[in-house]
Amino acid sequence: MDISDQDYFNIGQASRITQIPAYTLRYWESEFKLLRPFRRSSRHRRYTRKDLDLILKIKELLYEKKLTLAGAKRTLLDENRNHEPTNPQEFLQEVKKEIKAIVQELSKV
Repeated sequence: MDISDQDYFNIGQASRITQIPAYTLRYWESEFKLLRPFRRSSRHRRYTRKDLDLILKIKELLYEKKLTLAGAKRTLLDENRNHEPTNPQEFLQEVKKEIKAIVQELSKV
């Protein structure tokens, strides 16, 4: 599957790309608060490339590093805290970028 021109992926595509079953992705959404794919008005999930990266990171932590769910959550939260922008201007630029992506997705609906 060529993903170079796609920005959003449905759950089936995300499952194939990450090689994680769809039911596991849905479960991980309930366990990992950082994994929150955008939902269309039809309630279908739309995963971004950032979501796919996070899924692959969770997969690595659980399957390769053999961490428990609690250990993986803790690791991800620690990493997320360390990567949060400290500069308010950086933060606002990231928020603006996210809002533009959401508006673009909503305009397709």
